[in-house]
Amino acid sequence: MSNDIFGEVSEILKHIMENPSVPRNIRRAADESNTLLNNDEEDETVRASAVILILDEISNDPNIPIHARTLIWEVLSKLESIKTN
Repeated sequence: MSNDIFGEVSEILKHIMENPSVPRNIRRAADESNTLLNNDEEDETVRASAVILILDEISNDPNIPIHARTLIWEVLSKLESIKTN
């Protein structure tokens, strides 16, 4: 189940990374999050927690467009479900 969630989250992060209307620092954080998420050497909960920390910080950035913020909140919600299981 978590592999499915990681796949969905990875697709959303790729969408953010490829969107030129998203500021560079947000795209960079999405890229870093995607890399961490796909690191199979770490435990799933550790990966989810690390990505949540990064994305939670950038979700409060005042320069983030509304559509990107909504996508980040969706990612955070999906990852929180992994941490609670």
